[in-house]
Amino acid sequence: MLKVGLTGNIGSGKSTIAGIFSTLGIKIYPADDESKKFLDSEKVIQKLTKIFGYSILSNDGKINRRSLASIVFTNEESLQLLNSVLHPLVRQDFLKWVTGFKSEPYLIQEAAILFESGLAAEYDFIIHVSCPKEIAIKRVIKRDQIDGNSVIKRMNFQMDDSVKAELADFVIINDGAQLVIPQVLSIHKHLLKISSERNNNVATGAADS
Repeated sequence: MLKVGLTGNIGSGKSTIAGIFSTLGIKIYPADDESKKFLDSEKVIQKLTKIFGYSILSNDGKINRRSLASIVFTNEESLQLLNSVLHPLVRQDFLKWVTGFKSEPYLIQEAAILFESGLAAEYDFIIHVSCPKEIAIKRVIKRDQIDGNSVIKRMNFQMDDSVKAELADFVIINDGAQLVIPQVLSIHKHLLKISSERNNNVATGAADS
C-alpha cells in the first residue's frame, strides 16, 4: 500500500481533486478538516488558550476559529505554535487511520502545508495541485467571503506554488482551462501500476525466501 500526499496552496482546488480520487475508490484522509476537529478537544483548547489567551474563545468556551485565524495568519510564529499543537495529533490520527486500509493499492492524505510541515519524506509520492495566484484569490474570496488582502496574507505563509511543483512527483494543473479529470486518471493509473509491481516484488521475494 502506497502513502500519497495531496497538497496545494489555498484556493488551488485540492479538495475538488481529492473528491475525484475518492470517486475512483481511493480512500482520502483530509488532514485540514481533521485538524479542525481537534480544536474542539478540551486538551487542545487548554493548550491554545495558554498560548494565545482567552480572546480566542467564544461565549460557549469553544475556539472561535475566526479569532484564532486573525492571530495566526498575521504572525508566522503564532502559526508555527498552532501547528506545533495540531500537527502531532493529526499525524498520529493519520497513522492510526492507515492501519484500517492495508489492502488498498494506495491512500491519500490531503494537506495544505505538507511540505511546510517537514513531513514530505513520509510519503511514497506527492501530488501538487497547481493554480495561478489570481485565480486562487478569486476562489477563496468567493468561498470564504473574505477580502483579497486577507487571502494574500494567508498565502504569504505558504511555500510558493512553483517551488511545490518542483518538489512534487506529480502536478495537476487546475486553472479552469485544462481538464483535471484526465490528469487525475493518468496519475491514478500510474500509482495503481506501481502498487501492483511492488506487491508482486514482495510476493516474489517471500516465495524465494
